[in-house]
Amino acid sequence: MTLVPPYLKKGDCIGIMCPAGYMESARTEACISTLKKWGFRVFKGKTVGGKSRNYFSGNDSMRLDELQQMLEDDRIKAILFGRGGYGTSRILDQIDFNRFRRKPKWLIGFSDISILHFHLQKKLGIASIHGPMAAAFLSEKGNSPATKSLLDTLTGKSAAYSCAPHPFNITGKTTAEITGGNLSMLIHSLGTPSEPITKNKILFLEDVGEYLYHIDRMMLQLERTGKLGQLKGLIFGGFTELKDTTRPFGLSVEEILRQHVAHLKIPISFGFPVGHGKENVAIKCGMRYRFEVRSDMTVLVEA
Repeated sequence: MTLVPPYLKKGDCIGIMCPAGYMESARTEACISTLKKWGFRVFKGKTVGGKSRNYFSGNDSMRLDELQQMLEDDRIKAILFGRGGYGTSRILDQIDFNRFRRKPKWLIGFSDISILHFHLQKKLGIASIHGPMAAAFLSEKGNSPATKSLLDTLTGKSAAYSCAPHPFNITGKTTAEITGGNLSMLIHSLGTPSEPITKNKILFLEDVGEYLYHIDRMMLQLERTGKLGQLKGLIFGGFTELKDTTRPFGLSVEEILRQHVAHLKIPISFGFPVGHGKENVAIKCGMRYRFEVRSDMTVLVEA
């Protein structure tokens, strides 16, 4: 059974840090302002806008130390990661989760942070939030549906999302625990202690900046490992900023995805509002959801 961290109330403190790529401090100002308007206190870590001169927000030991401190600080009730990029897996195996296991808190992020979500579910059985990070608050001053969904999720309101139908959808309904995140990070996790269990679960996937043939190769990898054949439901979110080779691959990303899943006898939805685009609603990884794909819409509701 999944362990659910305590939901937040006004006055609680949210920590912001970057466990992977570098982020300018100015890009967190809108986020911090919004969190304070919501009634939360904010602690900004040194990895946000630090003195790093390379890709990362600090060297491995600096990022590890700050994340470890925030995990163990009882004054911090949730950690909102500033950004992903790449680098969380470089420190993941050095994190001491013993105190966190006893006193869990919400960890929030997506993209590269997906590896952390997978690890929390697989090794600890603790729920976490796949959702907007600090940069998402730059648009609409934190009033977008995605950021509002994060507030609702953090404060314990049950999620209810819907999206328009897609011609590639496969209708059906199921209720199951949900897992997922970035497709590249899921492939990165295979064969490691963080590899998620997908059997009898709803899986959601998204990605950004990949070549079309990379998407095809990664989906083939999931198919060959048996991960897809074990699912109860499948959700495809945004696949954005994709690239093609000089000689075209010949299929759209939706056509590539459909090729690998059309034979599955489970509900499948395309175009769900999760990913690197403007729409990225908060989903509680490890929790149960009712997933229904109808001819007129797709619905995902916390069970």
